Amino acid sequence: MLSERMLTGVIKTMTKHELAMEPTTETHLPGPKPNMKYMLYMHIPFCQRLCPYCSFNRYPFREEIARPYFANLRREMLMLKDLGYDFESIYCGGGTPTIMIDELCETLDLARDLFSIKEVSSETNPNHLTLPYLEKLKGRVQRLSVGVQSFDDSLLRQMDRYEKYGSGAEIFERIGVAAPYFDILNVDMIFNFPSQTEEVLRRDIELIKECGCQQTTFSPLYFSRATTRKMLDTLGDPNYTREYEYYKLLDHELAGGSDPAFERRTVWTFNRKGMDLHACGEVPVDEFGVSYEEYPAIGSGSVTHLDGTIYVNTFSIREYNEAIESGRMSLMGKTKMGKRDLMRYRFMQELYALRLDKNRFKRDFGVSVERGLPVEMAFMRANGAFATDDADELTLTTKGRYYTLVMQRQFLSGLNELRDQARAALTGPEHDLLFGDGTQK
Repeated sequence: MLSERMLTGVIKTMTKHELAMEPTTETHLPGPKPNMKYMLYMHIPFCQRLCPYCSFNRYPFREEIARPYFANLRREMLMLKDLGYDFESIYCGGGTPTIMIDELCETLDLARDLFSIKEVSSETNPNHLTLPYLEKLKGRVQRLSVGVQSFDDSLLRQMDRYEKYGSGAEIFERIGVAAPYFDILNVDMIFNFPSQTEEVLRRDIELIKECGCQQTTFSPLYFSRATTRKMLDTLGDPNYTREYEYYKLLDHELAGGSDPAFERRTVWTFNRKGMDLHACGEVPVDEFGVSYEEYPAIGSGSVTHLDGTIYVNTFSIREYNEAIESGRMSLMGKTKMGKRDLMRYRFMQELYALRLDKNRFKRDFGVSVERGLPVEMAFMRANGAFATDDADELTLTTKGRYYTLVMQRQFLSGLNELRDQARAALTGPEHDLLFGDGTQK
């Protein structure tokens, strides 16, 4: 639709300005603010094989490289402790965080010794939903998010996931086995693959309802310049003209009607109805910026958000190890967001979480959302985006949720471009490994 293309263009221009990374000589992150609650993001970049659409920092797994990397993650946590940080939550992303389960468990056990951890979330892949992994994760990880993407075997083959993780039927069975081990088992899905038909999407939705997971995310397909060639070669040209129709379908089938199986937690995260609150007071979601506006991040290729500044760690594992072992953090670049950038970020993130608090916005920025973001508010109002638009809050219609999805999708694409800038700085064998065919030599 025309409005989607206009909005995509606006956010693309915004992120190009906001997320332009500049080099930094800083050796440590700034310390914590008094009385602020923080989450720690931990990046484990190793995968058995690399997916064509992924822009996160990831490397083909080699034990001799991964083992010292985990040791340095633990050293970096100690640096944050020395800076005065405490954390109530950890999010382990990748890559595949569970790829060396003993190392992950040792790292999480140290974190619980150092900090006031209430809950841990971790990503994983379907081949790790087996008893040896589940037994070790039980009690250590409260929320496990498994990347399924689709149960359709032809799509799994296109994504090079069928041989790695099994058929859709096998993955479905593993989810049923794994769900009782965790407070929340999230199944992470993708919609609007170029070859995905409405029938395939409906079947994925029905299997989500039946599989026993407590939460699901249905994020739209997005990528960056660095992954475009491989994605086009393996998946085909993206089709954004039907994205709204697919979104309306999944939103209604999961959370619409008189007796829905799920309820909306964010624009594209859905919790099974009847779930209890989690340890931190709410059911967490994949996009941790919804619950924490500021968070330090550790590990090669991780991205930190602190006090309006985005810091990027080097994407070179060699440089990361050298930095940590010399007693400094591996910061390679940063970008400072201005007041307008921060207002737009707040606007997008709160609407993504389904409600913007107008009073909080005015208190934090000294101006109403109408005066601070007149163009954005005019666009959303003109296109029927708001279900509630009074003195206190904004909530969203179905169309408004979709427009917010477009903003979030494009912002995440912008973050991927930031990662591309960092990845482009790689040289030697690391560059060849990632920009070649993605296989081990």
